[in-house]
Amino acid sequence: MSEVADFKPGLEGVVAVETEIAEPDREGGALRYRGVDIEELVGRVTYGKVWGLLVDESLEPGMPEPDPYEPSVLTGNAPADAQSEIARLSGVWGLGKLTEISDEEARDDLGRLSAQVMAIVARSARVADGHSDTVPDDVVATATTAAERFLLRWRRAADPRHVKAIDTYWICTAEHGLNASTFTARVAASTGADPGACLSAAIGTLSGPLHGGAPAHVIPMIDEVAEMGDAERYVEELLGRGDRLMGFGHRVYRAEDPRARLLRRTAEELGSPRVETAKALEEAALAALQARHPERVLATNVEYWAAVVLDVADIPAKITPAMFACARVAGWSAHILEQKRVERLIRPSARYTGPGPRPLSSVR
Repeated sequence: MSEVADFKPGLEGVVAVETEIAEPDREGGALRYRGVDIEELVGRVTYGKVWGLLVDESLEPGMPEPDPYEPSVLTGNAPADAQSEIARLSGVWGLGKLTEISDEEARDDLGRLSAQVMAIVARSARVADGHSDTVPDDVVATATTAAERFLLRWRRAADPRHVKAIDTYWICTAEHGLNASTFTARVAASTGADPGACLSAAIGTLSGPLHGGAPAHVIPMIDEVAEMGDAERYVEELLGRGDRLMGFGHRVYRAEDPRARLLRRTAEELGSPRVETAKALEEAALAALQARHPERVLATNVEYWAAVVLDVADIPAKITPAMFACARVAGWSAHILEQKRVERLIRPSARYTGPGPRPLSSVR
């Protein structure tokens, strides 16, 4: 039997898979999808084409449009609705297990499911807004991009600024290596589960507040700074209470998160009314964190400026995890296909730390 490696909480630094999909540059502050820097993607191609780059290593044909589908019951809780409906689709569509279908079939199933995640989230958000009707297909069909289609299905309107905000956010967060939800998708894929089960498992993991939940807390911080009028004092008081500054520090990067840089620029281009306050808070936060932790690099991460960009599109905080799921279907799909080709069950070891051998009579 092979020797068990040393235990590391959270598996930090443990290499679990080899991948050709994305390369976060820890030291240089860059993120590349299949070798292409995201700086080259934003503003040049739409999210649907980025889905194609990650999944097919080609911009064409990209992510398909969603098939006609009627969800069972939408609650208005978008992450829960997406998770349950995608799992349900495995049965409705009769999806085959990954061990039983070809790579081409799996890719096509994942494309249909990815498009359906966006449609379900949009319809769930419409329910949350108090609407009982469904936007007619002929209205949605006028859209030319995934972001525009999403907004039409949700609000029956697609403000160009909102489209740009969502498309940029989705591109920046489409893939980022072996994070918790992607690891979950690969574990499920390694068992041979069907594509719907793999995506549903990933969505469930993403719904936890420790994975992608920070944007919901950023806007309240910015508004509190605006009300106080003193970013430095706000940061010192917050840190003095032992509270956490949301949107700073990252487990991967030792430099500024490149996605934060792109989203900051987008927030400026879209004329967010919160930009100046957000910059003041960012500057004060970085200075305070550097002073308190000179041994660590605690730079701005994607979630800080993602919150500002999503705010431009009037995205409620409670929808943020579902918006993240819409973006991440590209990365999840690529990883599920990559894991399918590995044909090996992911089965790490656990180190037992419980009681030694003892009789049943000793248990009360």
